[in-house]
Amino acid sequence: MESAPTAPYLRESIQRLKDNRPAMVGFWLLVILFIAALIAPLFTPYTYYETHLSLKNYPPSKEFWFGADELGRNIFSRIWMGARISLFVGISAAFIDMVIGVIYGAFSGFIGGKTDEIMMRFCDILNSLPQLLIVIILLVLMGPGLSTIILALTLTGWINMARIIRGHINQIKHLDFVLAAKALGASRTRILMHHLITNAVGSIITTVTLTIPAAIFTESFLSFLGLGVQAPMASWGTMASDGLPALRFYPWRLFFPAFFISVTMLAFNLLGEGLRDAFDPRMRR
Repeated sequence: MESAPTAPYLRESIQRLKDNRPAMVGFWLLVILFIAALIAPLFTPYTYYETHLSLKNYPPSKEFWFGADELGRNIFSRIWMGARISLFVGISAAFIDMVIGVIYGAFSGFIGGKTDEIMMRFCDILNSLPQLLIVIILLVLMGPGLSTIILALTLTGWINMARIIRGHINQIKHLDFVLAAKALGASRTRILMHHLITNAVGSIITTVTLTIPAAIFTESFLSFLGLGVQAPMASWGTMASDGLPALRFYPWRLFFPAFFISVTMLAFNLLGEGLRDAFDPRMRR
């Protein structure tokens, strides 16, 4: 009796992922992005907050690779600081969503009955709350900052994960290996943790990968509106907001943050779609 995906299944899934060219393009784009976010600022003597008013709106050059903004700050340094913030927010929000969603959805699907119905209706109520309204309320109560953004993203962000895990467990909880574990006297906790959740690992990985770009976009959108990270911190959203009025005369100020937002979201979505195809049992031959 096996409770987790078998080794041949994992090998087959990984091979299918490797054969998916768009997914591998997304994977290597993310590898490059992560490495650049860590080491790229070391290649310039300018920090993300250092101002040089005499060089304001300076065009891209050998000294300022991505140009300078309205305060003469190096856009190259600010782009990679923004990458760190966006990746931190996206990964943190996705991790919290995963933990809460997996626990909530697994318990709901495993228990079933009226408990499952009540738990899902609670999800519906939370999901009906406008996220922008939640952010504004949290900003008033907690003040602007990364912690406020992450909290706002995770208050309702875990619901999608919970529904996916609940549906997956509802499909497999009556299969033979689960019934055999019950017959052998396995506890409910062991069945849930070692037999049901482990079989949902493909769905979990895929959902987390697709949650990260959504969180990054939401953070950028909130920062664009002025509800995200505050100066002197750099965010792709705040940089895009600052660059929009200067688009006609200094287009590089908007181009670079918009480009990296687009590339990051594209890479995560390509990888997420590839993971979904690789771990989907219906894709197996």
